[in-house]
Amino acid sequence: QVQLQESGPDLVKPSQTLSLTCTVSGGSIRTANYYWSWIRQPPGKGVEFMGYISYDGSASVTPSLKSHTSISRDTSKNQFSLQLNSIRAEDTAVYYCRGSYSFSSINVDYWGKGTLVTVSS
Repeated sequence: QVQLQESGPDLVKPSQTLSLTCTVSGGSIRTANYYWSWIRQPPGKGVEFMGYISYDGSASVTPSLKSHTSISRDTSKNQFSLQLNSIRAEDTAVYYCRGSYSFSSINVDYWGKGTLVTVSS
């Protein structure tokens, strides 16, 4: 069973950089047909898909976030990370990491529990 756990700061000041890490257990992030995503949900708002990094290391970020967001991975630690630069109050949200297996008609998602990040001075 694949399990994911987010880690990172609970509180970040405006204009700083937010770095979150997702540690994956029960499977390798290099396993074919797995896609590792970051998703967030601001308080009282809907879910926003931020981007993903695939099993082969290729990454994609939602265009509206691309200018200040990056997703990377550390295969030696079986982790993938999110970096959000010049963070603002509106970036306050619960951040989730997700692992998705997609092959043929099979689609399975594994979610982390989420971590609340508050942006405040």
